[in-house]
Amino acid sequence: MMNEKVINYIESITRKRSPLLKEMEHFAEENNVPIMELVGIEALLGILSIQQPSRILEIGTAIGYSALRMAEALPGTEITTIERDEERFGAAKDYLTRSEHGSRIHALFGDALELQEEVKKHGPYDAIFIDAAKGQYQKFFDLYSTMLTKDGVVYSDNVLFKGLVAEEEVEQKRIRNLVKKLKKYNEWLMNHEEYETSILPVGDGIAISRKRGNKSEQA
Repeated sequence: MMNEKVINYIESITRKRSPLLKEMEHFAEENNVPIMELVGIEALLGILSIQQPSRILEIGTAIGYSALRMAEALPGTEITTIERDEERFGAAKDYLTRSEHGSRIHALFGDALELQEEVKKHGPYDAIFIDAAKGQYQKFFDLYSTMLTKDGVVYSDNVLFKGLVAEEEVEQKRIRNLVKKLKKYNEWLMNHEEYETSILPVGDGIAISRKRGNKSEQA
């Protein structure tokens, strides 16, 4: 993980966001809404700009910040995003209607583990971004990776969880259980037979999982 001075430096030279995005950042900070750290989302947007996905599935809308950042960075991309918290979903809908990019974002309300058929209607997807309940990451991956295109990529946020996955012991029980689940998920990803995974120590940690090619493709 980068030290605070390096993070502050990168943030200081990052291109300024629109007034709406700045408003969302302020709202998230004031209301303890988890949105991606600036350095992390800038890295993700850079990778997505190289990949140029036509359709993205985001699991975990929160207030719609990352969905709008992706829509802004990728003008030709359609995004489907899922949120189960009613209050956050309402805030997201409000922000999406206020953005010129909101028309390319399909916001679905409900539990991602129960919306498979609805999500399928908007697919298949070139990229899936998992940023919801950390204890459910493997279930999200298993359920929705089946909707990936041939060269699709799964991005998982928060996989380093403030560096706690590298700690031997975590005192708080609830946090300790989440750390255990994330460690298990990371190990499962890194040993997945069908996906090649790299973990980037930016933001709160981003795992990038791409389908392995068959032997003829690798030759």
